[in-house]
Amino acid sequence: MSQLIHNISFPITEPGALTQDQSYFLLREHDQVLRLRFHDYGEIYKRPGLYEQLFYERLRCSSPAKARDVLLKVLADNQQDVHGLRLLDLGAGNGMMGELLDAARVIGVDLLPEARAACERDRPHAYDAYYVTDMAHLDAETARQMKGWQLDGMTCIAALGFGDIPVAAFAQAFNLIAAGGWIVFNIKESFLHEGDRTGFSRLVKELMLSETLELHHLERYRHRLSIDGEPLFYFLMAGRKRSDIGARWLRAAD
Repeated sequence: MSQLIHNISFPITEPGALTQDQSYFLLREHDQVLRLRFHDYGEIYKRPGLYEQLFYERLRCSSPAKARDVLLKVLADNQQDVHGLRLLDLGAGNGMMGELLDAARVIGVDLLPEARAACERDRPHAYDAYYVTDMAHLDAETARQMKGWQLDGMTCIAALGFGDIPVAAFAQAFNLIAAGGWIVFNIKESFLHEGDRTGFSRLVKELMLSETLELHHLERYRHRLSIDGEPLFYFLMAGRKRSDIGARWLRAAD
């Protein structure tokens, strides 16, 4: 992967003035200064090394490695081996999570064609297949192909709760996983607060309280730093799927 060093800086604001999904940075290139939001993934992925420099070097993101370690722990606790799993990486991006998953098969899926292009450029061996599709409106042929992988596990890291992956997309991916398969994902800590009534927050609480997901691991940890240098805490969840997410839940979440 290219090791280009990008000239990036953060705006000077009052601490906490920008919410996590409002945060942006300034990128100087070709005598111009671009203002890019942290969620402008398409533009970020087009520039080799920018995603890594921004989120992993400057903001110290720890989530992919944390998710990998927790998955290995719960598998060991249940006398299973990751090498036998067929994993779906939802919101695969440029392959940061996928390259850490030493499984029998790893399938990536993302909404953005720029994500797959960045993965093919930077981590061409991270996935056995990479689908660019809207999981909330999965077409019959793509669904047939994805079911053909006989998936028995899923990861979804740093992609939930801000509209990047809506409830219906998460549910569709979850329902592709075989019963008894392993599910690992993280969410911002505020989504588990009692007062949060957003669709994804409600769905996660339902998963935790029902028999749909058998919870094996729940941990609060530092996901990364904010642009002000303050820690942003997430919850990491790992569990075993027991049944599909039903249509009733989806209607309630919406």
